Amino acid sequence: MSTVTAAGPAAPAAPAPTTNAVVTGIGVMSPIGLSTEAYWAALLAGTSGIGRVTRFDPDPYSVRLAGEIRDFDPEQHVPGRLLAQTDHVTRLSLAAAGEALADAAVKPEELPEYDVGVITASSAGGFEFGHRELDKLWRQGPAHVSAYQSFAWFYAVNTGQISIRHGLRGSSGVLVSDQAGGLDAVAHARRRVRRGTPVVVTGAVDGSLCPWGWVGQVSSGQFSRSDDPATAYRPFEPDASGAVPGEGGAILILEDERAARARGVPRVYGRVAGYAATFDPPPGRDTEPGAALRRAIEQALAEAGAEPGDVDVVFADAAGTPEQDRAEAAALQAVFGPSGVPVTAPKTMTGRLCAGGAALDLATALLAIRDGVVPPTVHVRNPDPGHALRLVTGTPLRMRVRSALIVARGFRGFNSALVVTAS
Repeated sequence: MSTVTAAGPAAPAAPAPTTNAVVTGIGVMSPIGLSTEAYWAALLAGTSGIGRVTRFDPDPYSVRLAGEIRDFDPEQHVPGRLLAQTDHVTRLSLAAAGEALADAAVKPEELPEYDVGVITASSAGGFEFGHRELDKLWRQGPAHVSAYQSFAWFYAVNTGQISIRHGLRGSSGVLVSDQAGGLDAVAHARRRVRRGTPVVVTGAVDGSLCPWGWVGQVSSGQFSRSDDPATAYRPFEPDASGAVPGEGGAILILEDERAARARGVPRVYGRVAGYAATFDPPPGRDTEPGAALRRAIEQALAEAGAEPGDVDVVFADAAGTPEQDRAEAAALQAVFGPSGVPVTAPKTMTGRLCAGGAALDLATALLAIRDGVVPPTVHVRNPDPGHALRLVTGTPLRMRVRSALIVARGFRGFNSALVVTAS
């Protein structure tokens, strides 16, 4: 299994290969729904999954809210033999992968053993498992530490366990680029499809809602200290105070379109048409806000053969801090013009899901294409007019969606943009 630890700057756009990579299956684990359709229904209803952390006592910390998955029963989704060796997030990943494979009607046992690969993204791996075992080491000694700690904490563990669970021996790997990782994983999966792997399981389910992981997230300074779930995460408002952490994401099945249709795939959600990634410049360099993000968007559109006017909706990164929101708004203005395209950030209902957030946004964009409806950005009531964004707030927006842009930004300067179209 190959391991990729960061997404590099995008190369100049090359002529598009004849192979179309399409999404044929979706599996979702989120704070507002533990299946694709449950999540989608809750999203359109404006249901928020943000609340006070319950998995541990958050009082000693400056951040106390999260988008927490509260009703997941691993025994219903994961074989008993795997429970002792898997972290909470790995179990969520296995459940999402199982749903996605079933949705795409992919039966690995009926395919050549090297025809299905697995490429996911991660920010932390099995942090909750690692925290528990380190606590045992400190309190009880090394004899009490699980032997599974040797791999259960690792950031590649979700890819590995999905591969083992379903006997998938094709090209596999993991991407680590924080919030941008979900898009980077899908883009890498598309490369593998174009190079001959017929099916790739991709996306990300992520999170680290445990004291150890919490310290790392809180120390970034990117999260709101508000205790009010209705006002903590309000991206693009003048007094935005940060985001809310969360857990979950989406696993998708990416296939060669001709091969998928030849095998009689139940549905094609959409085509991954364009992608690009860039890095922000070093701190202190005098550049226009959002310039690197703008380049990623422009390069993704160019690879897709699309003009800004072809994009029906943008799924924003929505960092929730004034500086980051200002930079993203500037990039979108530069590409689309003031209020030039509907923009939404449904992650205000789930929180920012580390690498899982962008993958979930991609799944949401595909569902928007399927059903002709854009979910709203909840909790945001007074967007900053200086951003000049046509932000979808309040209720879902019914409209024909043929093309969507998903934008994701990772901590310390990762920028990724992906265009998906109706196939």
